[in-house]
Amino acid sequence: MKINAEWKDYEILATGDGEKLERWKDVTLLRPDPQVIWHAAAPLARVKKPDARYIRSSTGGGRWEFSRKLPESWNVSWRNLTFVVRPMNFKHTGLFPEQAANWAMMIDVIKSANRPVSVLNLFGYTGGATVACLSAGASVCHVDAAKNMVETCKENVALSNLSDKPVRYIVDDCRKFVTREIKRGRRYDAIILDPPSFGRGANGEEWKIERDIFDFLQLCSRVLSDEPLFVLLNSYTTGLQPAVLSNLLTLTMPVGGDVSAYEVCLPTDERDIVLPCGASGLWLSLKHV
Repeated sequence: MKINAEWKDYEILATGDGEKLERWKDVTLLRPDPQVIWHAAAPLARVKKPDARYIRSSTGGGRWEFSRKLPESWNVSWRNLTFVVRPMNFKHTGLFPEQAANWAMMIDVIKSANRPVSVLNLFGYTGGATVACLSAGASVCHVDAAKNMVETCKENVALSNLSDKPVRYIVDDCRKFVTREIKRGRRYDAIILDPPSFGRGANGEEWKIERDIFDFLQLCSRVLSDEPLFVLLNSYTTGLQPAVLSNLLTLTMPVGGDVSAYEVCLPTDERDIVLPCGASGLWLSLKHV
């Protein structure tokens, strides 16, 4: 289990009955969470009245219900990095704060390499990992099929005063992009993969993680440099336990690295309660174990 407890602008106030009550700087949100299968000690909306609550629809999807007028977006910070947050479709806010545990690891590994490091961030979403790697001195290629997510990544890079750093923004299907990088002979010292359970590329290409991830990892291994630092694989699919991620990396990544896998969790203000937020698998160069 990995937990990063450095957040000042984010905390989980309470959990229960399928929901989590969160503080994002000075805004309180109440959102569904499938991992919260226990009962709340008290109705979460009474613990602290949320400024907004995401209400699921019985037909799929849902809507935000606001108790006060909120700005369209606002900023939160972790260490010296700043990210934009906004209520989005399907309960999201544009940031996964539990990933700070992996950001901290990546920053340490990149800095300790003492050489230029190139990072490929696939399914990069709004760029939390991209910002972290840039801040550590790496060059980053950020790839996502959704143009609006890539634009938000640019916004996050600018908010953290990193716009002058070496970063490429690519709107493309990740599989097609990696295939072209192989043909171009381009190589990377680190790869980050944050694939969805299901998705479609820019031109309607279908992605199913259980079906496609093994072959895709094999493809990605071909764009690793001769001295790779790490490969990080994240999963929010409950069926892919840490041991599964460990097996995938062991079977697809170069011999001579250390493979580990772990739950990524967030602390809460409730005594002895942590919130599981998915799993990560890590292939790490033996020089950095």
